[in-house]
Amino acid sequence: MKPMKLPVLPSILLVISTAHAFQYSELVQYVDSHQEEYVEALREWVAIESDSSNVLKRPDLHRMMETTAQKLRQMGGTVELVDIGEQELPGGIMLTLPKVVTARFGNDPSKHTVCVYGHVDIQPAKLEDGWATDPYNLTDINGNLYGRGASDNKAPVLAWIHAVEAYQALNMELPVNVKFVIEGMEETGSNGLDTMIMTQKDTFFSDVDYIIISDCGWLSRQPALTYGTRGNCYFLAEVEGPKQDLHSGAYGGTVIEPMTDLIGILDTLISPNGKILIPGIREAVAPLSDEEWKMYQDIQFDIDNYKKKIGVSQLMYSNKVDLLAHMWRYPTVSIHGIEGAFSDPGTKTVIPSKVTAKFSIRQVPNMDPAMVKRQVSDYLHSVFAKRKSPNKLKVTMVIGAKPWLADPQHPLYEAGKTAVKRVFGMDPDLIREGATIPIARMFQDVTGKGIIMLPIGAFDDGPHSQNEKMSQYNYIEGTKLFITFLHEVAQINKTTV
Repeated sequence: MKPMKLPVLPSILLVISTAHAFQYSELVQYVDSHQEEYVEALREWVAIESDSSNVLKRPDLHRMMETTAQKLRQMGGTVELVDIGEQELPGGIMLTLPKVVTARFGNDPSKHTVCVYGHVDIQPAKLEDGWATDPYNLTDINGNLYGRGASDNKAPVLAWIHAVEAYQALNMELPVNVKFVIEGMEETGSNGLDTMIMTQKDTFFSDVDYIIISDCGWLSRQPALTYGTRGNCYFLAEVEGPKQDLHSGAYGGTVIEPMTDLIGILDTLISPNGKILIPGIREAVAPLSDEEWKMYQDIQFDIDNYKKKIGVSQLMYSNKVDLLAHMWRYPTVSIHGIEGAFSDPGTKTVIPSKVTAKFSIRQVPNMDPAMVKRQVSDYLHSVFAKRKSPNKLKVTMVIGAKPWLADPQHPLYEAGKTAVKRVFGMDPDLIREGATIPIARMFQDVTGKGIIMLPIGAFDDGPHSQNEKMSQYNYIEGTKLFITFLHEVAQINKTTV
């Protein structure tokens, strides 16, 4: 009898097991060797003044969307520019909205499919606003790349594109199917995007398993995964009195002034120590669990640096857990301004006939914007009635965005933790975001898909501010993180999710 050739089977198994092994070092080497190309791509994108708030910049915004689509086409993606209609401007003028770019790479039903969301519109910026450099000319200073939109959100979008491109360049199969949804109206409320998502729920999004959002940042120098955002209810409180503005010398002391009424009711919204005084608001908040307290305790956060960064000597709370909890998972009232009041330089002795306060209440689980609207309106009208003023009060809620919260123990977050550990050599902080990112809740409600926020922006990038920047380190290492995350998502067992 001939001897059996036992080595053959193990050899075959070895070939099969390593055929799709993660070639991390080759991918990292590719990214490192293309840093200059990546920076140049960001420079070209930053040079496009894609300001969605300025209608005069709308041609630039359209060009930005086409530039994005063309980049994805050149990579061989299935790309579509989706028409989302028009927006109505004051005076009834209709203006075409920038198309939403969708793209797909890979269509293997045996693989997970991820959808990366991003935006390429920006906030306004002018050199005279206090920028140290031209906001539309990407400038490298000590490894920081300064320019409007660099961090929010052009570099993260490019990093995702470069992640897919790296696999392609090395003739490596993508570990998952990758889709993109890139919009151009995020900074002004994502006009038209909700309709587009609902319309394509059963088509473009039907095979999507997970949605990834990288439109956020770290809390400190420690990499982070974001698993929650606050919502926002934005209110207008209008008090109207005389039929026209009055001279305070001629009429002061004889009329009940709308401004006095307005300041009086605003003062009843929140106490000096931050306690919201509107009945029912605090009672609706989900309690802080022991597990959540422990998570906050373990997060890297320097209170003194935080105070120094924003330029204050004292905060509302003195310990880390209380501060983070009130930043992320408790509601707050913020008064933003008063329309109709005199605010120009100089003096003007006027009694405004109508003034409108603008304030917001950040939403957290388990608050409901519809209930908050009723609670705020009923409370302010009851307070106003006690003043026995002849003036008229009108309360309107103009934004009612719900909070978003994910499970940080979900396999998607486990994949994120593993990816961060591999690229940065440390465990990520699990954080929440105090601001509102409506797209996360929108995706959750409409598609029902798992969502993760995977930021690469640094804590000091200054999005929306003067001298916004993205460090080259975060940009390049972030690209490696996205490459690695795609691999880790592929390891998630479909039967366990």
